[in-house]
Amino acid sequence: MYTVPKLEDYSPEALDRAVADLFSALDAESRDLHSESDWKTFRDRWLARKNGVLTQINDTWLKAAPGAAKREVGRRVNELKARAEAAIEQVLGKLIASAVGAKIDSDRLDITLPGIQRPIGVKHPVLRVMDEIVAVFKAMGYSVGEGPEVETDYYNFESLNFPPNHPARDTQDTLFIAGQESKAARDRLLLRTHTSPVQIRTMEQQPPPVRIVIPGKVHRNDPLDATHSPVFHQVEGLAVDTNITFCDLKGTLDHAMKALFGSSVKTRFYPSFFPFTEPSADMQVSCIFCGGKGCRKCKFSGWIELLGCGMVDPNVFDFVKHNGYDSSKISGFAFGMGVERIAILKYEVEEIQLFYEGDVRFLEQFA
Repeated sequence: MYTVPKLEDYSPEALDRAVADLFSALDAESRDLHSESDWKTFRDRWLARKNGVLTQINDTWLKAAPGAAKREVGRRVNELKARAEAAIEQVLGKLIASAVGAKIDSDRLDITLPGIQRPIGVKHPVLRVMDEIVAVFKAMGYSVGEGPEVETDYYNFESLNFPPNHPARDTQDTLFIAGQESKAARDRLLLRTHTSPVQIRTMEQQPPPVRIVIPGKVHRNDPLDATHSPVFHQVEGLAVDTNITFCDLKGTLDHAMKALFGSSVKTRFYPSFFPFTEPSADMQVSCIFCGGKGCRKCKFSGWIELLGCGMVDPNVFDFVKHNGYDSSKISGFAFGMGVERIAILKYEVEEIQLFYEGDVRFLEQFA
């Protein structure tokens, strides 16, 4: 253990020897440290204000030095202090690095062991059905389109052949955004009542031919009951090209229904009305529960109404005529179906509210 000696000789040579001895002692003691407690003892032994080695040197060497030698002694004392502080910090850094390395070694993973698998969720049944519908049409060459849920009156109604005050607007049960009275009627905002506005937006951006399927969420002011919800999902489709006929529409939807419900499913069409298609039709599928024989699910008719469709009205093409949609040269068909309605059929769900209540007991059945 190093002890501070009293100096009798204050010549530069004697001071250099005394400093060299102290440096050797400092290095020797720093090499013997193996823990944080050892380091704290080492730090206090050299830097403590009352009886630390540097304090003893200051009292024993500097204060006792003759006036002529104080300058040389003071310079060496400063060197000792800087050297001691640097050695103490260096030892602390080595101890910390050694501890971290030891922890890494102790925590090292054995990559040959099987991993820990986290249980992950599954798609909601409505989203699963919507993806299935989209996949059927993507396989037929359709691309997928999306649009905003907050729409203008122009895209939601006017450009789809719903002129102002048209009685068909009343059937949409529209939810309008408040504070729109100062705007022109066609610019007022609302929550879209169908995904059809994306048809117009697509035709504005892309000249014919177009084949697009449009999944999305829509909003209507419907009271919540077993078969209705103010928020639900639709998948619409649009095909525009030269020489497209109603036969193409029937063939496309018949193929899609067989892909969704099985090859034994039959389809039939009967007249209906939609402002943006002419002629228009509702499509029914043979009951997937009784095979068309008649049961409670199909109200003993053998058929279940599933979607609306029709040939695109020439008036709709007039809104995008500038982009190559000349109704004298092209034609097209459109269709739209409710995703929840198909999900209810596929999974035999009794009420539409079950899809939105978030009851884990219900959702676990689809895991």
